[in-house]
Amino acid sequence: MHFQDLNLIDPLLRAVRAEGYETPTPIQEQAIPHVLSGRDLIGCAQTGTGKTAAFALPILQHLAARPSNGAIRSLILSPTRELATQIGDSFAVYGRNLRLRTIVIYGGVGQQPQVDKLRRGADILVATPGRLLDLMNQGFVNLTRIEIFVLDEADRMLDMGFIHDVRRVISALPTRRQTLLFSATMPQDIQDLADRILVKPVRVEVTPQATTVEKIDQSVFFVEKKDKRALLEHLLGDRAIRRVLVFTRTKHGANKLVEQLFRSNIQAEAIHGNKSQTARERALANFKSGRTRVLVATDIAARGIDVDDVTHVINYDLPNEPESYVHRIGRTARAGASGIAFSFCDAEERAYLRDIEKLIRLRVPVVSEHPFAAAHAALPVHGDSRPNPRPFNQGRNDRRGGQPGSRQGGSPRRDQQHGGRTNVNRSPHHAEGRRSQPE
Repeated sequence: MHFQDLNLIDPLLRAVRAEGYETPTPIQEQAIPHVLSGRDLIGCAQTGTGKTAAFALPILQHLAARPSNGAIRSLILSPTRELATQIGDSFAVYGRNLRLRTIVIYGGVGQQPQVDKLRRGADILVATPGRLLDLMNQGFVNLTRIEIFVLDEADRMLDMGFIHDVRRVISALPTRRQTLLFSATMPQDIQDLADRILVKPVRVEVTPQATTVEKIDQSVFFVEKKDKRALLEHLLGDRAIRRVLVFTRTKHGANKLVEQLFRSNIQAEAIHGNKSQTARERALANFKSGRTRVLVATDIAARGIDVDDVTHVINYDLPNEPESYVHRIGRTARAGASGIAFSFCDAEERAYLRDIEKLIRLRVPVVSEHPFAAAHAALPVHGDSRPNPRPFNQGRNDRRGGQPGSRQGGSPRRDQQHGGRTNVNRSPHHAEGRRSQPE
């Protein structure tokens, strides 16, 4: 299937072609016809699958059918500032040939420039819940003319404690509207919300809930907590780790790790909720451009990170919510690309690893030979001894004679022998060799 087969209007097709996209992703192929027909929709899709275009393209087509009157006709609610900005950029790119205006509003910055834009009028509003409610309460935002409402990353809204704000926003919307809800997972609270706000929705699910993104080579390193930083620095000695996203559990932990890496002459920056919007945007821009090799992030900040060619994700701290593991490692496999994910597991985190493996229905291969192997590595995780662990220098080093820490050796690589890669539920729709799709 090609984009022209989705009955999109010519201005949208020209914009998509200008971006170099020819074939829609599975979520786009399945969702766009339903959204164009006016149906409410539940889209179960992880980030990196092209879901932004799945709702942006049909929304633009719907709004372009009638002249703009200055009223806000479509609202997209996003959990983070970074994701809101990316969604706004996508609407600008796809709508470049249409006379439609998009405004993005979020907290953490002064509100006056956003108020000035609202006063000039817009067709599409992309917003985070807190700032939107603030401006609604001040009388700067009127949602009574909304025709299409999108709740994006609904599960992250729940995780971040925004669900009550979301309900308050929804109560201000007109009853007659089209509603689209997108979520990587569907916990019961989100399903209950969907049952209340959607009318006979069609459900589109391109991957099973809470499965890992395809083509990710996963490994776990058993290590003592005190040795994690030394292990990270050891792994970063491999220059094949060109662009790496490191996850910590806390904001303080992210800041501390960046300071420690800096003292070891490793360029790194942190991104989390306590950083100003300017600092977050600067860190993300440096990471995208390659000026910063290591970006240290917390889970809340990470939902808005959409960077091509992240070669590695490293779970410095294992998440206590197994679903977060799925979202984290997906940062290194955007739109069909492959990637590598390392996880550090100390003695207190073994239960988290057990929950993760239960969720993804796979055992993550263990790297048994590394300089900081912990004593607890010999203990069983699932009542067995985990046979056939992966040596640290197995794979490319074995075949090519490279040395640890060199480009030809060192850390586990995705072209290792069988058993190295963990591919979860490979989809028949997977686009091998296709250019990254729009999101």
